[in-house]
Amino acid sequence: MKKFIEWFFSPSIEPILEIDDVYSKLIELENRIIKLEEENVETTNELYRMENSLDARIDILAEHCRIDYDV
Repeated sequence: MKKFIEWFFSPSIEPILEIDDVYSKLIELENRIIKLEEENVETTNELYRMENSLDARIDILAEHCRIDYDV
């Protein structure tokens, strides 16, 4: 029991993170978030472009096949 108490109250072997380490990690994570947000905008824009392109192709095919539809 005495050994357990000594072990429990003994100092940790793991190094304590310094403020600079935490700050640098925070900056790194913020930069990654910015990059992911930019990629999300690019992906969304590309999806809209593809949707418009497909709509145009459907219209061309419908006109070619003389199909009247209201969408």
